[in-house]
Amino acid sequence: MKVTAILPDDMIEDVKAFTGGKNITDSLIKALNDWLYLKRIEKLNAKLSDNPVTFDKEYSAEKVRNPSNRYDRS
Repeated sequence: MKVTAILPDDMIEDVKAFTGGKNITDSLIKALNDWLYLKRIEKLNAKLSDNPVTFDKEYSAEKVRNPSNRYDRS
């Protein structure tokens, strides 16, 4: 998508410096991808805080580990 945006020069220079992009377009794509990644994590964290992960009462890490231990290290 082609976009025209009026952005301060110092902002663009900072974005280029932080992202290490080849040009303005590459730098903006990297910066926006990073921003979206953080927002998705924030959304997931909010969802998990409303409905946290829980384990069954019979859950045992030892039960989970034993079947996957294929090699006898004795």
